Amino acid sequence: MKSIFRAKRTRAKIHGTAERPRLTVHFSNQHIVAQVVDDDKKTTLCYATTVGSKMTGTKTEKAAKIGAEIAKKAKAVKVSKVVFDRGSKLYAGRMSALADAARKEGLEF
Repeated sequence: MKSIFRAKRTRAKIHGTAERPRLTVHFSNQHIVAQVVDDDKKTTLCYATTVGSKMTGTKTEKAAKIGAEIAKKAKAVKVSKVVFDRGSKLYAGRMSALADAARKEGLEF
């Protein structure tokens, strides 16, 4: 229940525009999904996921790989600055690994 309130509180302050789209991250039990979303046009500009890939390693290592991959895909669609949407997750562990990897690849947030 607390996570629902945390997600609503986080998303109430965040809105992705064409200049700074929203980078949203979802962690399930097995997979990681990251998307760059323009909320004004309601479109997904690019996404990276572990679904259907043969990634190996811990979930933290997979999160770092997805962070690097989403940064490369965002550069391909000419996005260099984003607003980071952590949703209901705390900024620690896998979330920070994904964010650090995206920053290393040149994504600013």
